[in-house]
This record gives sequence, C-alpha cells and structure tokens, in this order.
Amino acid sequence: MTSSQPAAPHPATSVLDLAPVVPVVVVQDAADAVPLARALVAGGLPAIEVTLRTPAALDAIRAIAAEVPGAVVGAGTVISADQVGQVVDAGARFLVSPGWTGRLLDAMRGSGVPFLPGVSTTSEVVALLEQGVTDMKFFPAEAAGGTPYLKSLAGPLPQARFCPTGGVTAASAPSYLALPNVACVGGSWMLPASAIAARDWERVRSLAAEAAALG
Repeated sequence: MTSSQPAAPHPATSVLDLAPVVPVVVVQDAADAVPLARALVAGGLPAIEVTLRTPAALDAIRAIAAEVPGAVVGAGTVISADQVGQVVDAGARFLVSPGWTGRLLDAMRGSGVPFLPGVSTTSEVVALLEQGVTDMKFFPAEAAGGTPYLKSLAGPLPQARFCPTGGVTAASAPSYLALPNVACVGGSWMLPASAIAARDWERVRSLAAEAAALG
C-alpha cells in the first residue's frame, strides 16, 4: 500500500509552505496512526500535525514517519524545550506550538526543522518579528478574532504570515485562505470522531480530498 502513495514533498523552509490545509490530529490509539495518515495522504493532505495531547502521540509520530513515506509528519502542542528533542527524535519534520517563550523559541530554532510559534495578540506578533520570525500559528483563531483580526494585521504587519488554527471549519477555511497574510489553515474537520471510532478511513480520505481542493 505504501508503494502507491505519492512521494513526500521536498523539505520546506516553513510549515506554511507544506500544504494549504494541515490536519490537526489527536491520536488516542497508536494503532490508528498509520491507516489514518495514509488516508490523509491519499486525499491530498501530506502535512499531518500530531498533537502531543495523548500518551499515544510519540508512538504515532514514530509510526507515521517510519511507515507512511508520503506523509510529512509534525508535532503540535509543543510547549517545552524537552518536547522539541523528543518529537524530533521520533521523526517529526515540523513543530507547532500554541504559544511561545524565549526558551521554547530557542529550542525550536535549534531543532533543524521548520516551526510555527503560536500567537494571539499583536504584541506577540511584533515580539516574534523582532526575533526574526515571520511565520506563525494564529491560535485560537476563532476565539481570538478570526478573519477580521488577521485582516487588520495585514496592513501594519505585512511581513507576518499565519496558519490560523482553532475553530476553523470547512465553511470558514476559504475565508481565511483568501487573506494575503494566511498561507495555510489547521483544522480537524476532515477527522470526525465518528469516522475515527469506526476506522472509516475511506471517509477520512474523502473529506481530506475536499479539504485539499480548498487550496
């Protein structure tokens, strides 16, 4: 099955350049990681963010990295320098955090893989720009102001690019992607709980294909 999957994209300098939609995956059972990732890749979504919200996350990253060559697997909810080392060792090829500190930023920079530090305020954006970081996660997107907020940042801070995540849906994703300072969105709408519980990977593939078409 893996031989029919598309080759992984060339390494990107930014997470924002991997795909227009990045699935945000919470893996409860590591045994689901590989078939789930294969379904996402088959649907056209190769960049897969596995969040560190469950005990299965590291094993899921390892399995996807080893067994799904078409995937670019990353780690989300990275909130400590120790986690940076753990997920990169497990095979993560990009890092995403919900927020950032100086220590975490240094660790992500030193990891050798693309990363997105999280922001939700103008001051946080300016602080990252001051550090030379232009690509960021906007989180929680809907709660923090959604498309109107990001649109308002494009004028004074045009050098900042964002991946809004948090409450983004299939219906709202096109509005985000139409903004000049949004390169991709993160979401989990292509991974409904009912499909995961039923291990309905064909449904995941179909929803992933619909999401991929947004780009």
